[in-house]
Amino acid sequence: MDNITHTLVGLALAESGLKHRSGLATATLLIGANLPDVDGFLYFVASGTDALAFRRGWTHGVLAMAVLPLLLSAAIVGWARLTKRHLDPARSPVDVRWVLALAAIGVGSHPLLDLLNTYGVRLLMPFSGRWFYGDALFILDPWVWLVLGLGIALSRWRAGRATDSSSPGPGTARRWTASPARAALAACLLYAAGMIVSSRLGVRIVEQEAGGPPAISTLVAPVFLNPFRRSVIRDLGDQYERGVLIWGWPVRYATTAREPAGFDQPGARAASTTKAGTLFLRWSRFPQFEADRSGKNIRVLIRDLRYSGGTGSWATVRIRVPAGAR
Repeated sequence: MDNITHTLVGLALAESGLKHRSGLATATLLIGANLPDVDGFLYFVASGTDALAFRRGWTHGVLAMAVLPLLLSAAIVGWARLTKRHLDPARSPVDVRWVLALAAIGVGSHPLLDLLNTYGVRLLMPFSGRWFYGDALFILDPWVWLVLGLGIALSRWRAGRATDSSSPGPGTARRWTASPARAALAACLLYAAGMIVSSRLGVRIVEQEAGGPPAISTLVAPVFLNPFRRSVIRDLGDQYERGVLIWGWPVRYATTAREPAGFDQPGARAASTTKAGTLFLRWSRFPQFEADRSGKNIRVLIRDLRYSGGTGSWATVRIRVPAGAR
């Protein structure tokens, strides 16, 4: 998911009551919720293909889930001691055990959220490079932003009233202020679960409605803003079928286009064996090839149909191979 969502989840977790467990609890949750995306800096120092090959791998896998909370908690505790925060009676003391637990919660929330979209995440890295996909939420989901944002805002508004005479007594004040954030987290969890079920059922419906031989694989992907509409890609071997699934009464599926996969394009096989081609294809789910001749070379464009709508998309790679290559 996008980092707005990760940040809002970290804030909602803090406002749900976890911020009272230790000093710097909110900072720990916010940093932890975004920390696995440190691999995104590779885009600034390496090629786009190298970055695609590394993203959502080492820093999102099981080993990172064990190591990153330790590093984050050490940094938080070190910062507290460096600034002598633990000696300031006006501030909540930093509890080492709770900081470690909150770091684990924040960091662990990240790959679980990333699992929900079509990009996927390699949860077992570095032991396995297998990709896992939820195909449930669009990478930018304004409904999640809205619900979490309202929950956070209402919890903070209630916290501001906690000292008013009309507010609940001290014994229930924290529960009263935390309940909107908790409700927002619960609502988002139910929404995500519903979208997962929707995508899984959508695959069955599409295969039934499409007719003909079954697809090698079918993607029923969420779209921006509209939870009742899905974009569909069916892998038919030498071609892809695009379509739209609309949840309504009745549920409707319509094919919108068929496009060649292009595996037989000149130079496609040679481009696939290059370093850039190999790395890209490890990441791609629905690769499509285009080739054109340029002097003594063939320019091969490989795109992933999940994201690419043209030649300028980030989900493409261009590779030159000799004109005689297959």
